[in-house]
Amino acid sequence: MTRNETATIEKEATPILSGRDGTRECPDWFQDQQREAWMQFESLPKPTRKDQAWRFANVGLLDLSPFKSGGMLTEKERATILEQSCGLEEVAGRMIFAGDELLERDVISDQLKKRGVIFQPLERAMVEHADLFRKYFMAQPATLGSAKFAALHQALVSSGTFLYVPRGVEIELPIEIFHWLNGENDSAFPHLLLVTDELAKVTVVEHFRSVNEHAPGFACGVNDLVAGPGAKVTYVCAQNWADNVIAMQMNTTTVDHDASAMSLNLNLGSRYSRFESLSRLTGEGGRSDLLAVAVAKQQQEFDARTLQEHVSPHTASDLLYKNALDDRARTIFGG
Repeated sequence: MTRNETATIEKEATPILSGRDGTRECPDWFQDQQREAWMQFESLPKPTRKDQAWRFANVGLLDLSPFKSGGMLTEKERATILEQSCGLEEVAGRMIFAGDELLERDVISDQLKKRGVIFQPLERAMVEHADLFRKYFMAQPATLGSAKFAALHQALVSSGTFLYVPRGVEIELPIEIFHWLNGENDSAFPHLLLVTDELAKVTVVEHFRSVNEHAPGFACGVNDLVAGPGAKVTYVCAQNWADNVIAMQMNTTTVDHDASAMSLNLNLGSRYSRFESLSRLTGEGGRSDLLAVAVAKQQQEFDARTLQEHVSPHTASDLLYKNALDDRARTIFGG
């Protein structure tokens, strides 16, 4: 496995509520989508306790005005993040992000490349694989309450992971992704676009962490997971943001006929974390399993929303969410 480091992009930190900073180049069609998403974000109302999808949540925590896009990292900060990005011993590929900047990428093997596997940053994939990217990128609407935050994500996302596994390819080792928040009031917009073709198999493990365990921050992530016919997708989320982070995560899984998708979400960190998981079973024989464990302490609040949509007959799904609470912590579930 070879290792490539991306060039540092010099930029100043700007408030996220000021919109796109325009420092990264992307195709015209993607810029158009982002402008439309920003207008949608501004037009949608803020959540209130009067909304059914938010009636139990502490919506007072959702003030986004303090948060900014991350500025340029120092060499010391960069080295610290890379050193602390320790996870699995053996992986098929790895990406490490700080804010929305890709710090390092361990590329996949030549053998997997020859078989058609694509493992790229979003900004490269949207240029080199535009048709595939446009077909699946945020193709499903956010229907569980966070449409405003999904629009914010689409308007501001500038990097992330694109993974395509072609027909019949099984990646034996997992793909590992790290997302870091660095400074005080920094923000991140993590994105994973995973597409598997017929009879493909892959496991992805994502870590969400903060350099400073007490620094406030904001994370607004989206995952598009697509299991093609007969494919098998396993997704693991290990969320351990700092204890003053506000985190939103919106995942959509589409399961075709005879395919299976399993997601396991571990929630340990953040001040407030909302996790929305929509699973759409679009082909007969498809199966979806949604698993989660939340360990809440002090004044943490974990808010989980799920929907399993059986679009086709003869599909199966199962859900198991477990919560452990201490101190004055709260958990919310709707599904």
